[in-house]
Amino acid sequence: MIIFLIVFLIFIITFLLITYRCFSTEPRKPLPPGPKLQLPYIGSLIPMLRNKPTFRWIHRMMDEMNTNILCIRLGNVHVIAVSDPKIACEFLKDKDEIFSSRPDCMSSYLTSGGYLTTVLVPMSDHWKKMRKLLAMDILSVAKHKWLQNKRDRESDHVLRYIYNQCHNNIAATNGVVNIRTVVQQYSSNVIRSIIFGSRYFGKGSADGGPGEEEIEHVGSLLTILNYLYAFSVTDYFPWLRWITDFDGHEKIMRDAIRTARKYQDYLVDERIQQWKDGIRTKEDDLLDVFINNQNTCLSADQIKSQLLELVLATFDNPSNAIEWAMAEMLNQPRIFDKAIQELDYVVGKDRLVQESDIPKLNYIKACVKEAFRLHPVAPFNLPHVSLEETTIAGYVIPKGSHVILSRIGLGRNPKVWDDPLTFKPDRHMNGGSEVVLTDHNLYMLSFSTGRRGCPGMLLGSTITIMLLARLVQGFTWNMPLKDSHVDMKENFRDLAKAKPLMALAKPRLPHHLYC
Repeated sequence: MIIFLIVFLIFIITFLLITYRCFSTEPRKPLPPGPKLQLPYIGSLIPMLRNKPTFRWIHRMMDEMNTNILCIRLGNVHVIAVSDPKIACEFLKDKDEIFSSRPDCMSSYLTSGGYLTTVLVPMSDHWKKMRKLLAMDILSVAKHKWLQNKRDRESDHVLRYIYNQCHNNIAATNGVVNIRTVVQQYSSNVIRSIIFGSRYFGKGSADGGPGEEEIEHVGSLLTILNYLYAFSVTDYFPWLRWITDFDGHEKIMRDAIRTARKYQDYLVDERIQQWKDGIRTKEDDLLDVFINNQNTCLSADQIKSQLLELVLATFDNPSNAIEWAMAEMLNQPRIFDKAIQELDYVVGKDRLVQESDIPKLNYIKACVKEAFRLHPVAPFNLPHVSLEETTIAGYVIPKGSHVILSRIGLGRNPKVWDDPLTFKPDRHMNGGSEVVLTDHNLYMLSFSTGRRGCPGMLLGSTITIMLLARLVQGFTWNMPLKDSHVDMKENFRDLAKAKPLMALAKPRLPHHLYC
């Protein structure tokens, strides 16, 4: 009798819901525009597989449909792409609480060691604990000042490395410097130094550059970043993971993570043992801070996973931005001259530019900001997940949707930016006001905003600005003799410069400043 009543009640409730939807005077809001042909169950999976890389396919559809918000269904997941700052603000500011989680994806699960970290972790109490740890104890202003001497050493080292390239290797290179190698070395050296206390895992190379260990480590980091949230089929059909690695992404991710962690994890184990044995008694870097944090008491596995995430989050954005900025400035000598004039006025030629000079280097910061706008490190931000169904810009956004903001669409939007495809640092000069690299109106996406905003904004900004300032102050840069201008083509499969930037470097400061 009870079972009959329950079935009867379910029938009545279902009937009433269907009747309400059929006769309701208020029409249900539509989904954002998307492909017309989306097959049952699999959605737009086949077109996605036929149009690699996926991010170019998505942007092409947005252009063809003339829309700034696009909905693609992959399996049962609605992927919402956005290229309009006003709509982006609705997601990340007005309704940030609803969109503050991350999707459960194979790549993020593997990279985070099973969601033991912060940035890649879906909304949870663990995420709140780790976010607080990063903000209060790891990436705080106090810790930033504490670690300045390590950043300064790397700023000096990169200058010395280029100087030696100009002199010691001139017969082999004709004075030509591979700027991509320089900027990647600097970015990775800084983060290794502040985390592990050493710029190299091994001895480095004889000329002061990266050794085999560092080259392999950086290569693995780039692979992880290229495949993180890379529209893997198994992210939308999780049951496939039990059958096959459909597109090969999982093997690539596992191999790259294994390579990166073989250089990092043993350092964590050694350091924990040093503290237990009393060999180490004073904190010197962030690894010590993680081990001794009394509020969270992280396990060794949590520390290892979080350190990998921290390295990944810090490494690629500065190096990508400065390679592109230098390329653009070489093609526009007027911009280079203006940056040099600022440095000569603020700093002079008798000392090296320091982090304390950053507030006064508005034009250098404008060049960095313009590089972030025009040449973002990735086509989209890390995806957000809707925790409930809601309405944005008059469209219904189903619960569980993956929301991705287009860094390209925002930063190169012709409705927002005048002459958007031209590198113009002056557009960010605000009549004497200090230039900042963030944009909370989301006209461009550098460090994101809201609950999932980048906790390492201060560190990332400082690394990037100092790198450009040292390169511009320390050397006169010119194109190799055989080239009249820099080729500005992007890679097809990502947004990196298609060819590494090569340039002639000539010291412009007194000799003793490089030693």
